[in-house]
Amino acid sequence: MEMRETAISLTKRLAQTAQETFGDFEEAVEKDATKTAVLDGTVHPLTSYVINYVKFLFDYQSTLKQLFQEFDEGEPESQLSKVTTRIMQALQNNLDGKSKQYKDPALTQLFLMNNIHYVVRSVRRSEAKDLLGDDWVQIHRRIVQQHANQYKRVSWAKILQCLTVQGGNPSGGDSSSLSRAMVKDRFKTFNTQFEELHQKQSQWTVPDSELRESLRLAVAEILLPAYRSFIKRFGHTVENGKNPGKYIKLRPENIESMLNEFFESKTWGEQKR
Repeated sequence: MEMRETAISLTKRLAQTAQETFGDFEEAVEKDATKTAVLDGTVHPLTSYVINYVKFLFDYQSTLKQLFQEFDEGEPESQLSKVTTRIMQALQNNLDGKSKQYKDPALTQLFLMNNIHYVVRSVRRSEAKDLLGDDWVQIHRRIVQQHANQYKRVSWAKILQCLTVQGGNPSGGDSSSLSRAMVKDRFKTFNTQFEELHQKQSQWTVPDSELRESLRLAVAEILLPAYRSFIKRFGHTVENGKNPGKYIKLRPENIESMLNEFFESKTWGEQKR
């Protein structure tokens, strides 16, 4: 009898320690202030560390469920589920903080997109999916999409304005609505802005190939039609004058191939290796 009571009190103490350990871990994740800056907006070491920790929890889930059963009247399954959800929330809060270190708002969005995508993908491929539930997965997939949309808006809205003529769509209306000087200016601004974006964002990383492809495609789908119709409508204005190549430096196919170099992190990748 005494042995049994000792065993029970020991189990309770263990369960309490486990709960406290998770609480400490959650707090450590939330407050993690590692100065490791990921310059290219890729998956942060903290994200992969937390995911590995959560996967490690599942290796011991049957033991943990037994402990929680002793410690708490509630369902051991839902206890483990709560712990996991709280750890994930702590990670997200921390990533939000880390994302604010970037001076470029587009890189902030890319960083959050990459990290939450990594979390969602890892969860979907592990048993954590059953504990966090389908709703959790769906909500976080939407969050990834929102960050991708914000990235597009923040990065590309300004350059798209070069290709828009007041009074609506680039391809509609009267082509005399821009003077020759204005057309030249628009082309020059477009070239400068696109080259700047290319130079900067080909240093950034989207490590997941599927996500990288779909983001490039999403950019191409808004940029190329606008550029093509601008050339179609105003190209002749500079093509008939001196040095047309000074203004129409980039053909749509050049832009397409340059977009394929975005998010490849050429230089950082080499440094990492």
